Amino acid sequence: MDYLVTGATGFIGGRLARQLLAQGHRVRVLARNPARARALEAAGARIFAGEIGDAARVRTAMDGADGVFHVAGWYAIGSGFAREGERTNVEGTRVVLEAALERKVPKVVYTSTIAVYGDTRGRLVDETYFYDGRKRGWASAYDRSKWIAHYEVARSLVDRGLPLVIVLPGLVYGPGDHSPIGGLLRDVVRNRPLLLPAATRYCWSHVDDAALAHRLAMERGRVGEEYITAGEPARLLDALHLARRLAGSRSPIVPLPNALLKALSYPARPFDRWLPPSYTSEGLRVAATSYTAANAKARSELGYAPRPLEAGLPPTLAALRDEIGRASR
Repeated sequence: MDYLVTGATGFIGGRLARQLLAQGHRVRVLARNPARARALEAAGARIFAGEIGDAARVRTAMDGADGVFHVAGWYAIGSGFAREGERTNVEGTRVVLEAALERKVPKVVYTSTIAVYGDTRGRLVDETYFYDGRKRGWASAYDRSKWIAHYEVARSLVDRGLPLVIVLPGLVYGPGDHSPIGGLLRDVVRNRPLLLPAATRYCWSHVDDAALAHRLAMERGRVGEEYITAGEPARLLDALHLARRLAGSRSPIVPLPNALLKALSYPARPFDRWLPPSYTSEGLRVAATSYTAANAKARSELGYAPRPLEAGLPPTLAALRDEIGRASR
């Protein structure tokens, strides 16, 4: 098959592109910075220079494709750049999915997130759950932009006939992760102290499993359906204690009450521009927010079987240790 992958220079998209190439598929990559896609080009991908907001370039990259994986997205917490989320996650998604409808692409997989369900407080909700962020608010600009992209862009285009399958990953970790979670795991390897919310829970997916879930959605997913492809539920505190044990780390881990973090988010707001992202009002809100959902539908219909943390953390920590060692030389 001949697939277009947006976001292939990113964390999940890069793994997905390489998995598709390893399977013998032809892969097209739309890259804002083609230099970052040289390794994929060397592996056999065809590179198209352009941004997802450029409709003409998107259509050119998409013409004749058997399928499209729209993985590209913006993620930042406490950065103050909410407009970037709107531009990339909402408008960029609209451009890509409308182009796919116009070009009559046979099937499209779109990467949403279980963050569209808001703070689930540790409950494992399913695909029938709906959180109305317009009435109840969002924890972050990222959550808001992905909610709009999911319900007001992607779902509306399904209603117009787009052959779309939506996947909703949870927290994705693994080698090469430069998110705040990757930063916490690096701190574990470096034996640095950690301050963590005591009650916050996530559903943890190794990046290779997250990429595989996209392939399964393309191959087996029913058009118009949504699939939660989140992994094992675990408190952040428990996952980092496990990482500490597996890494043989001496990192002190200090739990903080979630209620305290939420309370501190209000007085922090006037000082956001001077604070590190994790300590801004948005950073504190997100730290106290649990994102959890059940993957039973993806397991039964797609054959999705993500590895547990006990299996996914050791190679992640080993890769981080190697990375830190190379940087120190």
